[in-house]
Amino acid sequence: MTNRFPPAVRLSGLGITLREWTDADLATMPHLFDDAEVDRWTPLPSPFDEAAAHEYLVQARIRRAEGHSLQLAITNDGHATLGEILLFPTGPQGRDPNGTTAELAYAVGPQHRRQGLTSRAVRLITDYAYQQLAMDHVILRIDPNNAASTAVARSTGFEPTGADPLTSDTEHPLWTWTFAASSPSPGF
Repeated sequence: MTNRFPPAVRLSGLGITLREWTDADLATMPHLFDDAEVDRWTPLPSPFDEAAAHEYLVQARIRRAEGHSLQLAITNDGHATLGEILLFPTGPQGRDPNGTTAELAYAVGPQHRRQGLTSRAVRLITDYAYQQLAMDHVILRIDPNNAASTAVARSTGFEPTGADPLTSDTEHPLWTWTFAASSPSPGF
């Protein structure tokens, strides 16, 4: 297995910068992720306190080093964190560092929602997945009751696949969305 991720990733465009998490972000993470909506739609621990933030960062770095995921802070300026976007390779049997499909996930702090940050982050990392990582597909898995994520999917050119919902890892079914090949480049 080879790690397809370069040693450091920093993506800028669409008025945002996606960058690696740092130890300086630990104090901010609880303000972003200790939230009822984050708890409802993501597998992040709740409450999400400083101890949870520390453990989360340790695990993110391990998964990154092993090529299992790329977890980037969403920022406006490359400094203050507003949320996170994740990319993890998947294959026919689920998460697979050598898989050719990139699955995305994200969370934005409550004070930073409704600013288009998630849509811009999805566009930026989708372009990166196709252009730099040479992924064959980029997907989202969304609970049909999650109106905000459904709106992000639609606004960024993703379409439902029609595949059966994923039910094994969640109490709610997750429907698969894929970036439509006929859509304009996600970077625009």
